[in-house]
Amino acid sequence: MTTFIIPLTPEPQSFGITLAGRELRLTIRWFETVEGGWVMDVYEPESAAPIVCGVPLVAGADLFGPYDYLNLGGELRIDSELPPAYDTLGNGVDLLFITSDGESA
Repeated sequence: MTTFIIPLTPEPQSFGITLAGRELRLTIRWFETVEGGWVMDVYEPESAAPIVCGVPLVAGADLFGPYDYLNLGGELRIDSELPPAYDTLGNGVDLLFITSDGESA
């Protein structure tokens, strides 16, 4: 297994990325509500077809875990014990992609 840091900044953003040999588009948004926080959508880059939408960026869990059937090639985790706040995402709270055995980012 290999761990890669996905560079983020503490602002809403959308970007293309290759994870485990698969091209994806990630959109990260902030919701300022009681149950809000950072949320991620994953899309096919060419067609903009949604793969997974509304994934909350929470600490302590594999964010791709519930979507194993999509074969995304690894785990996506927050590198912190605390949930990412508006000003800490990418600034002390990192998004990590951990490849499965035999995969590369």
